[in-house]
Amino acid sequence: MSTTMLIEPDLVTRSIGANWNYARWSQLPDDGNRYEVIDGVLYVTTAPSFFHQWIIRQIVLALVKQLDDNGVGITTWAPIGVLMPGCDPVQPDILVVRREDLNIIHDRGVHGVPALIVEVLSPSNPAQDLVVKRGAYAQAGLPEYWIVRPLERDVLVLSAPDPAVGDYRQETRVTPDGELISPTLPFRAPIAAFFAGAPDETP
Repeated sequence: MSTTMLIEPDLVTRSIGANWNYARWSQLPDDGNRYEVIDGVLYVTTAPSFFHQWIIRQIVLALVKQLDDNGVGITTWAPIGVLMPGCDPVQPDILVVRREDLNIIHDRGVHGVPALIVEVLSPSNPAQDLVVKRGAYAQAGLPEYWIVRPLERDVLVLSAPDPAVGDYRQETRVTPDGELISPTLPFRAPIAAFFAGAPDETP
């Protein structure tokens, strides 16, 4: 594997070549790192901070209450492989699959485009979520993508993907005191709750 040795937490590195695919990915070890393949490039992410995981916890609790409990879909979180066009696979922080699309869940992963993906930004490499995944998710036709930014305490809500240009036509920044209203799902929540109450708020 043509990657750099990682010794610090919450870091991202990538392969030199772009010849990775699901078959090669499936042979990688289960060693606590997150391995993702986007356009043939392998990205390796080390363990995130506690605050990163706390934010995921808070968002999952809100999504489950409003979506899962009302029969809209199923919420799950990393590590789980998601295979979409150009993503072979990725392991998003959080994803939602609509109940009518549950057939895309099989063979130990998600083989299709979910309704929502949420990524919590890592301060060591923001371009991973803001640029690389944003483009890949838009090209795959992901309907809605949230980028949660712990340092700013805000959320970027992206929708209306344009696969041809690899970007989203709609972008809304939800401010720290604002309410996130999903453009595609029956969900709304004050985003301050996503960050509140953590024992350690170090990103």
